[in-house]
Amino acid sequence: MKPFHPEINLFFNALVFFTRLPAPKGVDFSDANLSRASRYFPLVGLLIGIIAAAVWWLTAQLFDPTLAVLFSMLSTLLITGAFHEDGLADCADGFGGGWQKQQILQIMKDSRIGSYGAIALVMILLFKFATLDQLLYPMMALILAHPLSRLAAVSIVHLDTYVRDSGTSKVQSAARQIEFGSLIIAALPVMLVLLVMADLQIWLVLLPVIIVTQLCRWYFNRRLGGYTGDCLGTCQQLTELSVYLWLCLI
Repeated sequence: MKPFHPEINLFFNALVFFTRLPAPKGVDFSDANLSRASRYFPLVGLLIGIIAAAVWWLTAQLFDPTLAVLFSMLSTLLITGAFHEDGLADCADGFGGGWQKQQILQIMKDSRIGSYGAIALVMILLFKFATLDQLLYPMMALILAHPLSRLAAVSIVHLDTYVRDSGTSKVQSAARQIEFGSLIIAALPVMLVLLVMADLQIWLVLLPVIIVTQLCRWYFNRRLGGYTGDCLGTCQQLTELSVYLWLCLI
């Protein structure tokens, strides 16, 4: 089989790592590729958002729009294996139950969920459901929020330092610092969606996303001196919600 183009390899490395979607045979999966694949995380998010929007539209033809929102949310959980929600829960447990850096990191590494993590999961899902249900047509919100929230997480990879020790995290290869050029590539799917929408009020959604991202960075650096993969999942979840909240205001 003819080898895939290197950039296509990077995309499928990102796709398989962050979702449960299959990749074709012949893809070169490696830590080296995964470490460079972060430029395609928002593109993976765009694909997830399009699927979620399609599920909403299809189920809205058969059921009440409220049920369609639940079907759409379920589709994203199934596609990603609740990857980012798991990071949010781990962060909530770590920051809620730990005081010192090593204690926080140890709690976050524990696969068991605690009360802080359970509360965080329930609240984020409730908020996402309530906001999406309030929108008359949430399809564009889904298509925008998923790549934009992943771009926010990628910006943390670009700006800050990964703090876990070598070999202690499955996301280490995907959490190395990336160059500015890769960050520009990562931003392209978001810019495409915003250009298609061509609405200044929607473009202003960048403000709450930037604010939430900077608050996440400030908190992660204050408590840990950097970020972990769970921190990136937390940032993705919070910025995704900030998009929905903003669209409910306009």
